[in-house]
Amino acid sequence: MKGVIYARYSSENQREESIEGQIRECTAYAERNGITILGSYIDRALSAKTDNRPDFQRMVADSSKNMFDVIIVWKLDRFARNRYDSAYYKHLLKKNNVKVISATEAISQGAEGIILESVLEGMAEYYSAELAEKIVRGMTENALKCKYNGGTIPIGYKISKDKYYEIDPLTAPLVIEAFNKYKDGVTMKEIVKYLDSKGLRNSLGGKMNLNCISRLLQNRRYIGEYRYKDIVTPDGIPALISKDLFDAVQERLNTNKRAPAMHKAEDDYLLTSKLYCGDCESFMVGESGTSHTMKKYHYYKCASAKKRKGCKKKAIKKEWIEDTVLSEVKEFLNDNLKIDKLIKIILEEYSKENTNIPRLEKDLSHIEKQINNMLNAIQDGIYTSSTRQRLEELEGRKEEVEIMLTRERIGRPQLTEMQLRDWFYKMRSYDTDFLEYRRRLIDSFVNRVVVFDDCIELTLNYKDGTKRIPFKKENNFFSRGSDSSPPARP
Repeated sequence: MKGVIYARYSSENQREESIEGQIRECTAYAERNGITILGSYIDRALSAKTDNRPDFQRMVADSSKNMFDVIIVWKLDRFARNRYDSAYYKHLLKKNNVKVISATEAISQGAEGIILESVLEGMAEYYSAELAEKIVRGMTENALKCKYNGGTIPIGYKISKDKYYEIDPLTAPLVIEAFNKYKDGVTMKEIVKYLDSKGLRNSLGGKMNLNCISRLLQNRRYIGEYRYKDIVTPDGIPALISKDLFDAVQERLNTNKRAPAMHKAEDDYLLTSKLYCGDCESFMVGESGTSHTMKKYHYYKCASAKKRKGCKKKAIKKEWIEDTVLSEVKEFLNDNLKIDKLIKIILEEYSKENTNIPRLEKDLSHIEKQINNMLNAIQDGIYTSSTRQRLEELEGRKEEVEIMLTRERIGRPQLTEMQLRDWFYKMRSYDTDFLEYRRRLIDSFVNRVVVFDDCIELTLNYKDGTKRIPFKKENNFFSRGSDSSPPARP
């Protein structure tokens, strides 16, 4: 007789020795029974609960070629742990005159053998179901204790020996910076470039990309929320960022998500997500069109009008509206009285006492004192397992407090009047012929622009910063393609 060996180990028992042991016993069985082994089919780290196993399927396909007479398995549960799959594939093999033999389970060829084989397959299926229940039960217990349950570890965290989440001091500051940058108006592309420059890699070791950043910015674990299926535990893991910062980032993500055409116009249409229709209050989104003379036109159009939902607001020229807004921003920056007033307000806000920093500094000092006492005791010869454990706990706590303190300082930098004045003067000197400078000015100072039929209403990012700018009759601000051309077609 000619035979092949089928061996498999599951993802729950990933040991190469399992394969070697199975092949050794199957080979010994073949030698005792005069079966010539032609080769082996091996599936590594694949469960028999499913038939989606590459070598298993290849073996079944090869059985139709009359290459072998028997398939030898170490035990029947290596072949399948599902009675339906077992019966189905054994039926296919039987049609090809191939039989499945267990090397370690003595099964006779009579009626009692059929019963015994069914019992063994049923036990294998029962074991598989019971194992699945135990795994779920164990993972549920872990979840109730807020322990790591497998899967991708978020950037900024590491897992302790006891399977708890810990802050990674190397990557956590970069996560915090990513949140702060996005809240401050930096685009995801720029954040990707920044994190790449810092050498940060994703959980698979590859370069960061837009999808990674999007998932990172929406991960609630960074505010300390532990989640496993229906189990949600606030403050279950160490938080990296504040709830306020997280909510601000989600608000900007939602705004950008709602803004139509942002995915195709983020770099060029600077007022995307800031420009609104005065008639229906919908976003006005970036569009372009070409006239019959092949001249290219760029403009903003009401999203409702674009979708023909009843609004009849005319499209407005991109260059004109952006230049008008930038002109108002520059006028504001050149008003020394307004800048002085704004600097005063900012300094008053930042002068408010931050109670977290003094408390964390006090905690850090206390912990460092305890560590020094422990080190002195060790130098005096007092070194036990309890001493070592306590020292490790203190070192871990010190690391956590240092990270929390760094986060507070990053979130609330020390500002002086000179620094603020230099920043405003730098913005004042920006050349608006450059796209990057135009974007920075609009992102920093413009809150909202509403287009009406006779004016635009501009709101800057400070109290009493709303101003109405009437349209002048001589201005050709609405997009009509060109004076001698029909309207631009999108």
